[in-house]
Order: sequence, then structure tokens, then C-alpha cells
Amino acid sequence: MQQLQPLLNQTLKSCNLDVIYATEDYLMAREIPGNVAFPKLVTVEVLIDKTTATEKETRLNFVIKNEELPLQLENHCRKMFNLVNQTITENQGWNLIETVTG
Repeated sequence: MQQLQPLLNQTLKSCNLDVIYATEDYLMAREIPGNVAFPKLVTVEVLIDKTTATEKETRLNFVIKNEELPLQLENHCRKMFNLVNQTITENQGWNLIETVTG
């Protein structure tokens, strides 16, 4: 559990996201400006469920959003969702259980 925050920071940073707010059970990261228009910049919120956490398992809920209207299925927000999803999946210390889009 103590190593979770640094691991989350590293994972988000590898996705071109900068953590702008963090508490024990919540992180907010913002996409670093420069590659896309401002309304397309993605914000990621990570909710850490400490009520069911153990030393080996912690449930995390990621909310990935931006101001872009979802007029196309493959928009920038979806691409960033896929990138974060892939980064988590490829991390050997993590086990992705479920993904939900909507």
C-alpha cells in the first residue's frame, strides 16, 4: 500500500500525465499541454478504495475525461483511456480486473 502512490505517479507520468493533486485515497492528473487543443486535454482521477485494501490487493477506479464532445468513437479521450489501460495491463505488479466505458 505504501508503494502504491509512487507506482501510480510513475504510471501516469509514462502516459504524459502530471499529478496535480494527491491525497491518501485520491489522485488527480492532467495531461501535459502541448500536443492537443486545450478542450481535448485529459484529466484522470484515481479513486483508491482503502476500505477493502490489503497488503496484496487494492481496488482502484480510474475516471478519464475531457471537455471534448464524443462525436466520434475514436476520439482523443478514448485514445488516452486505451493508453492508460494498456500501461496498467503491461505493468507486472498490477492485475486489471475490469474496464468500463461510458
